[in-house]
Amino acid sequence: MSSAVSRDSAGTPAVIETRALGKVYSPGSEAEVIALHGVEMSIARGEFVAIMGPSGSGKSTLMNLIGCLDTPSSGVYLCDGIDVATLDKEERAILRRDKIGFVFQGFNLLPRMNALENVAMPMGYANIKREERIQRAHAALEAVGLGPRANHRPSELSGGQQQRVAIARALINRPPIILADEPTGALDTRTGEEILALFKRLQAEDHTVVLITHDPDVAAHADRIFVMRDGELHVQEATA
Repeated sequence: MSSAVSRDSAGTPAVIETRALGKVYSPGSEAEVIALHGVEMSIARGEFVAIMGPSGSGKSTLMNLIGCLDTPSSGVYLCDGIDVATLDKEERAILRRDKIGFVFQGFNLLPRMNALENVAMPMGYANIKREERIQRAHAALEAVGLGPRANHRPSELSGGQQQRVAIARALINRPPIILADEPTGALDTRTGEEILALFKRLQAEDHTVVLITHDPDVAAHADRIFVMRDGELHVQEATA
């Protein structure tokens, strides 16, 4: 089931929208924890936004909800106009596969697979023929500047190269949303800047990029910054 899609002032449809989103762990018990409370957020297609906050602020919980890795206790989450609460577990998995590409701080590459195999892996769940998987994986690696490294395993790549492989893997199913969780946290400053420049390029290609970070210097690369504190969205800033 789909709900009415909100639009920004320029008329661009919101690809991510939350309405009074809440998450409670162990509801009704003495150990009840309110991780998110009444979060209102609207992100348009093609935006680059950062979600900041200290450890325990709720940003990781919000990331899991946006990424359809968890379900809210209350409120509404619309992912590309689809009310996620109306989907069963299998439908959420399909939505996650088709709509969201994940990039993590730890790269999460399989060590026994080379770069090409790591990038192609998500397509195995989409019933795409092997020849097309290989072709698209090569194209994705070329897009992030790693075409010549297709046959190298993660241990043979630098940290920045491994993160580029992870980004290529996130792009392989052509999702509209890229969700990046501390993607530069394990990289040196120069390499981190290169990865952030790559995200800006993806934004220019109409991807929506959501960056989770605790680093204000990293967040400053985004068009907008959301600040989480104690489970609430306190501040929304425009970057220069």
